[in-house]
Amino acid sequence: MINIAKPQMGKEEKEAVLEVLDSGIIAQGPRVKAFEEVFAEMCGTKFAIATSSGTTALHTALLAHGIGEGDEVITSPFTFIASANSILYTGARPVFVDIDPVTFNIAPEMIEAAITDKTKAIMPVHLFGLMCDMDAIVAIAEKHELIILEDAAQSHAATYKGRAAGSLGTGAFSLYPTKNMTSAEGGMITTNDEDYDGECRIIRQHGMRRRYYHDDLGFNFRMTDIHAAIGLEQLKKLPAFNETRQRNAQFMSEHLQGVVAPTEPEGYGHVYHQFTVRVPDGKRDALIEHLQAKKVGVGVYYPVPIHQQSYYVNELGYNVRLPEAERAAAEVLSLPVHPALSMADLETIVSTVNEFFE
Repeated sequence: MINIAKPQMGKEEKEAVLEVLDSGIIAQGPRVKAFEEVFAEMCGTKFAIATSSGTTALHTALLAHGIGEGDEVITSPFTFIASANSILYTGARPVFVDIDPVTFNIAPEMIEAAITDKTKAIMPVHLFGLMCDMDAIVAIAEKHELIILEDAAQSHAATYKGRAAGSLGTGAFSLYPTKNMTSAEGGMITTNDEDYDGECRIIRQHGMRRRYYHDDLGFNFRMTDIHAAIGLEQLKKLPAFNETRQRNAQFMSEHLQGVVAPTEPEGYGHVYHQFTVRVPDGKRDALIEHLQAKKVGVGVYYPVPIHQQSYYVNELGYNVRLPEAERAAAEVLSLPVHPALSMADLETIVSTVNEFFE
């Protein structure tokens, strides 16, 4: 079976975890601090704040910006639900804007029409490893004095005109096992604002500025040194992981037939968290069955856009049509692209797809 994802763990990660266990400092400690420092360096930011997951990174990042009841945050409907749910957790409301049909990312030209006097932030989601059109989004945010919170959960070390994901606004990353790098579970916030960095740390640790003095309502969103030890080793390997993903993506793009391969616009550095193709003419589900029968793992990210999820429709009253997001949900298919694939695996993936269309 060729798996859709396969975390890459070596002896370095195992030895690093054992060192933490032997040290006696298992919870948040020196490894977390070291991980934050090198992650910030990778993103080109002054600060990084480690959290327990990508979801808690988003939640913390929003709260630290003061977003809450009565506010609106503009974001994409075509993403993992944590992007929008994190907004709900604060008491604010997600406002969905349709996507660009080529990149699958939020369409900047549609953002301004969604801005109201309640809008406080834009959350562009850098989907599948490709950053959004940040020049356009930054211009809109500056014009309307809005916060930018980059959901970079799938875009570790992706670039836009030489700038890294997480450096053009506040950044929020996931370190889940299937991501381009992992800490087994975890998240990271990036920022250049020292005061904001401090606010995130207070929220992350039960609202404490001094130990056992709780001035604010906070949470236990901390990362452990065990997870940070894994993350430190993974971060060293991230450039090689991403380069392998890019080579794998290039091979499939050059050889696949019958599907629309992902794009990498000029000036962008795509890191291919997913290799997501479009399958036209209503053939997506049949192709899935064909690939699975041949033991090629696949994924559909995502089969239902968030504005059509039952909770959002039935409990929150969302009733909007976003045709590009809905069309993408009916056509997208992700093929294996991870660094563990051999050339034989890549050739099998390509030949299995191509024979379906013969």
